Amino acid sequence: MSNPVFFTPAGSLDGVVAGSVFVLDGPEARHAVTVKRLSVGESVDIADGAGTRLTGTVSEAGAGALSVTASEVVFEDQPAVRLVLVQALAKGDRDELAIETATELGIDAVVPWQSERSIVRWKADRAAKAHAKWQSVVAAAAKQARRAWVPEVRPMVDSAGLAKAVEGADLAIILHEDAKNPLRAVLQQQILDASGSAREVLLIVGPEGGISPREVTRFSDAGAVTALLGHHVLRSSTAGPAAVVLASDVLGRW
Repeated sequence: MSNPVFFTPAGSLDGVVAGSVFVLDGPEARHAVTVKRLSVGESVDIADGAGTRLTGTVSEAGAGALSVTASEVVFEDQPAVRLVLVQALAKGDRDELAIETATELGIDAVVPWQSERSIVRWKADRAAKAHAKWQSVVAAAAKQARRAWVPEVRPMVDSAGLAKAVEGADLAIILHEDAKNPLRAVLQQQILDASGSAREVLLIVGPEGGISPREVTRFSDAGAVTALLGHHVLRSSTAGPAAVVLASDVLGRW
């Protein structure tokens, strides 16, 4: 069974080597001691969310701190092709469910998208709170999945902002039920057959009401391609994770 993972701020593991004692404090330490009830001698991983992972043994477990003697400290590289889920805001917390599951499955970054047909709206103070909630969701999912990397939650974009992102992307794919080419074929042609020129792939998922024809045209004009994800219409919370699974298989991650 894999070790439980607890997060520490990025950079805090710099300089830590095998044999060092690292002290984890704050909420993560309290969770480790009071909730997980870790005790001296148990194995644990400490990750900084930016690729560095310490594997070690608990040497002391106090009320607000966990001391871990490092047996190994490694840096886990990002994948050669990063997958970015552009998730339209959706009602009923389906957008949060999408990014949570996609994180567990290996997404590298997520982008909140205020699409034309999104019922949910991020405005004023709510935008900052909602963005922070997304960050909390992906951090918890990364912890659950024992990941060393916490996916980046990029700033929210509207359709105009997404069109600009598509223009600058290596590859942007609109998951659409009217597409002719299967997602697998698109990925193979655009990435594998192109000698790996794509370093970042945007997977664009619309809201429950679907992506509007105007948005499809706008993103296509900016360079996006459409792809079919199976023959059934998936919910907004399901399409992104399903695409991550298929893309991970095509890219050899799994």
